[in-house]
Amino acid sequence: MASRKQGSAPRALVVEDIKVDCVILMHMLHKLNSEATAVENGKEAVDLFLEGKTFDIVFSDKDMPIMSGPEAVAKIRAMGATVVKIVGFSADFGGREAFMQAGADVFGPQGLRGGATWWTGNRNNPPPQLSSIDRGGSCQ
Repeated sequence: MASRKQGSAPRALVVEDIKVDCVILMHMLHKLNSEATAVENGKEAVDLFLEGKTFDIVFSDKDMPIMSGPEAVAKIRAMGATVVKIVGFSADFGGREAFMQAGADVFGPQGLRGGATWWTGNRNNPPPQLSSIDRGGSCQ
């Protein structure tokens, strides 16, 4: 997987089936000057990687219809996507083990806030200039 060019907007993928959570996370990513895409389930996330799309970070819910977050993480990692950072989140505290075994980098209980805080606290570069946000998937 290609890494992000220096100075370009970080590319984020939000995998979330609950519209309000998706909208909140997309808003947070917009405020962080990210280029973000949203999908409603793990299969749609895997399909984007199969199409050759690249992301710097993926935020994934655990329990979704069609394909769960941990299933999607395992498939994405199996495709060789080792550079992308993956943050799993769920209200289910047992979700941590499922995400970590699947290959996630971090798990944020209490939903998306923990993952977004981890990401912003681990950025090495200053935020890039504002970029576009694709409000596809469930966040329209």
